[in-house]
Amino acid sequence: MSYYRASASTSRSGRKGNVLAFTRAWAAGIVVLAVSEYVQMSLVYDTFVGPRGPRSFGGAVLLVHLPNLVCLALATWAAARAHAEPHRDHLLRHATAAFAVPAAAQLLTLALQWNRPGFGALDLGMSSAVLLAGCAVGWAAERWQVQRDS
Repeated sequence: MSYYRASASTSRSGRKGNVLAFTRAWAAGIVVLAVSEYVQMSLVYDTFVGPRGPRSFGGAVLLVHLPNLVCLALATWAAARAHAEPHRDHLLRHATAAFAVPAAAQLLTLALQWNRPGFGALDLGMSSAVLLAGCAVGWAAERWQVQRDS
C-alpha cells in the first residue's frame, strides 16, 4: 500500500466518497472518544480524584493525563481504522481522518477551560503533550495493525 499515490478520481463521486469516508472515520472517533471519556470520568475521576482535583503533579499525571492519553489514542485508532480503504492510501487524507477528532476535542476543552481560575501554561502544555502522545500512540497502533494484516 503506497501512501504517496495520488487519488485517481477527481470527479464529483470521488469527492463525495472522500467526504463520506471522513464522516465515517470522524463518527467512529467521536463515539469512541465520548464512550471512553465517560468511562474515565465515571470510574477514574469521580472515584479517585473528586471535585477538588488531584493534589499533586504525580496524581494529575496518573489520574487525569494518562487516562486522557488512552482515550485520545483509542479515538485516533478508531477513526483511522474506520477510514475507508481506497481513501487511506493518501497520507494527508488518512492523517486528517485520524487526527481531526482528538484535535477538535482539544480545542473544545481549551475553549471551555480557558477562563477557569488556575488554568495556566502547565495545564496547556500537559494537555497538548497528552494530545500529541495520544495521537502518536493511536496512529502507531493502527499502522502496526495494517502492517500485520498485509
